[in-house]
Amino acid sequence: QIHLAESGGGLVQAGDSLSVSCEGNGRTFSRSTLAWFRQGPGKEREFVAAITWAGDQTIYADPVKGRFTISRDTRDPAKNTVTLQMNSLKSEDTAVYYCAAVIGGRLRTLADEYNYWGQGTQVTVSS
Repeated sequence: QIHLAESGGGLVQAGDSLSVSCEGNGRTFSRSTLAWFRQGPGKEREFVAAITWAGDQTIYADPVKGRFTISRDTRDPAKNTVTLQMNSLKSEDTAVYYCAAVIGGRLRTLADEYNYWGQGTQVTVSS
């Protein structure tokens, strides 16, 4: 079992930067691929970024490439943190951001492939 808890959301202006973090625990967390998804108002949940358990491979959705960076702290195998650094934010980035995890090392972009989810954190970008 993996437990995920997001933090760091808030209200910012367009062009600002913001980071959201996801703290996870559980014996298999350190061997899990982690991802961020988001769901904007009236929209379906969409993939944002993912990172392998070792932190050596990442993948991003096209709308965030070059602006967002996903990283994970692997110093404590029992309690990892994955962070999404968001720069040059736009109003269309407004959404609830969810952290997700799946055991295994392959990068995945489909929500159905992730078994564990956090409760989400709201990010609002005003124009």
